[in-house]
Amino acid sequence: MRNGFTPQPCHDSRDRTEATEYDGVSAEGGDRIRRVGVIGAGQMGSGIAHVCALAGYEVKLNDVSVERCEAGLATINGNLARQVSSGKIGEEARQSALRLISAAASLEEMSDVDLVIESAIENEEVKRKILRELCPHLSPDAIVATNTSSISITRLASVSDRPERFIGIHFMNPVPVMELVELVRGIATEDVTFETARAFVTSLGKTIAVSEDFPAFMVNRILLPMINEAIYTLYEGVGTVEAIDTAMRLGARHPMGPLELADFIGLDTCLSIMQMLYEGLADSKYRPCPLLVKYVEAGWLGRKAQRGFYDYRGEKPVPTR
Repeated sequence: MRNGFTPQPCHDSRDRTEATEYDGVSAEGGDRIRRVGVIGAGQMGSGIAHVCALAGYEVKLNDVSVERCEAGLATINGNLARQVSSGKIGEEARQSALRLISAAASLEEMSDVDLVIESAIENEEVKRKILRELCPHLSPDAIVATNTSSISITRLASVSDRPERFIGIHFMNPVPVMELVELVRGIATEDVTFETARAFVTSLGKTIAVSEDFPAFMVNRILLPMINEAIYTLYEGVGTVEAIDTAMRLGARHPMGPLELADFIGLDTCLSIMQMLYEGLADSKYRPCPLLVKYVEAGWLGRKAQRGFYDYRGEKPVPTR
């Protein structure tokens, strides 16, 4: 594996005991949950696996290829090492967390998990396909969660074989750093599913905000229209990339300008969420800015593509407009 990290098989409960304490939070809060499956080893999926293992849960990480799993595991290893360097966790906690994570080469390996969290790309058809293929391999009592940031939980639950045990658990990016998790129940989600999910998220040391099942929930319902408006401001020539970001950092005390933040999120994800709002709420105020559409069509997706509203290919990011 990359960075010298070789994933190990999940160990027995002794390993879980070694890592049950993280920032004073015990994994016993999610007492129905012992093993967690994560579908998607990208930025969000690897972050979810990271915090679950650090809280003492056995984690199986799956993606479309072994190489993607390896990349996710290497990311987790590097991020844990940075936490050790900054003094946020000890080396023993890092080693315990790493022992609890294993790569799952196929969805069949999710047969013994208590909770599986889908964290694939923000595309409804992709998520529906994963859920249809995943559910037949799960135990009857397993809870299925989606990390979607905008798509209807009720609609996704309808393609599963267990809508009553389906819930939205929306982590913020970057998962190991951000404290908030939005918890969203679909129309069929049972109380026991909701309470189990609540206990599980609390055991990770996260703060919960409960949202109704409306397009983009709460955070992105507020955040993405602001980003979209910043893009309109650029599109209409009101200000440059640098001027808009500086204005919001210094004038509104935002830690990151909205265009820089859009690059960090991914412009394709921003567009997907705006389209979901526009179509789901049928209101013209959510119309995606044509400039956002143009950037996505060009493949300028932000940091992950090395170009977006900034060009990241040099030593320092340079505005592209």
